This record gives sequence, C-alpha cells and structure tokens, in this order.
Amino acid sequence: MGCSWCDTKHSWDASRHRSRSIAELVAAAAAVPSAHVIVTGGEPTLHDLQPLTQALRAAGCQPHLETSGAYPLRGDFQWVTLSPKTVRSPHPSLYGQVHELKVVVADRSDLEWAESQAALVSPTVVKFLQPEWSSPQSQALVYDYVLHHPTWRISLQTHKILKVR
Repeated sequence: MGCSWCDTKHSWDASRHRSRSIAELVAAAAAVPSAHVIVTGGEPTLHDLQPLTQALRAAGCQPHLETSGAYPLRGDFQWVTLSPKTVRSPHPSLYGQVHELKVVVADRSDLEWAESQAALVSPTVVKFLQPEWSSPQSQALVYDYVLHHPTWRISLQTHKILKVR
C-alpha cells in the first residue's frame, strides 16, 4: 500500500528479488523449525494465495496472513491479521475472516480509525494498537489509550527493537 511507515519497503521493487516457485517457498518454510508460516510483506492479497496455502498445509505448515486487506482474500489461512491502512480501506469481504486487528498509530486520528475498523470485526477479534516506530509521542498515546480502553492491547515491533531484519 506504500504507507509511510512500511517496514518492508525493500519488497516494493520486485526486480530486487528473484521469483520463486511454490515448491521452493514451501521447502524453505518446511525447513524452519516452526509450524507457523506468515505470509506478509508488500501486500500479499494482490495474489491468489490458494495454491501456496494448499501446498503449505500439505507440508504440515499452518499458514497465517498479515494484510492491509485492500483486496479480497484468496487462500486458506489458519489465522488472519488485518492491519488496515488509511490510504485504502480494507475490502469488505475481509472483516468476517479476521482473527486479529492491528492498527499502527502515529497520532490521535489513528485511534479514531482504529475504533472505526474495530466496529467492523467480530467482538472476539484480538485488537492491537502499534505505536508508529519513528514517532516517540505515539508510544505514550498508545499506552494511555490502552490503559483507558482495555479491549485493546499493545503491539510492539520486536524485530525493530532487536534490530532483526
């Protein structure tokens, strides 16, 4: 979606990354000692992910998805994280398939956006607010909001704290 705080900007230029077959992707995922495989980066719902998710499941992997939700979901995921962006609202068909809602917060208007998105998902959906990484005031804003709105949790970008790429 090209949002300003994207942590996968390196994925935007497809020419920088060699194309891989589904078999190669599944083999790489199955070689990691974790059953969960998260499909994310860029916007995965631009693609038909059904063949990939079928192959992952056949290899004993549990496919999860993190998406802005801008496009309809095509794939069979065990868990779906919706991280909507204000630049493009999620496709209406996604709201009923979400297990987790994660909204990045840079300023107070993002809290209003988060609540508007939360109103569209099931009450059983786990809700996270994530402070925007380069905005120190967003940390305090999120912390204070969660203290007063206990249906929300705080999400931190652990990979950035640990400097993992």
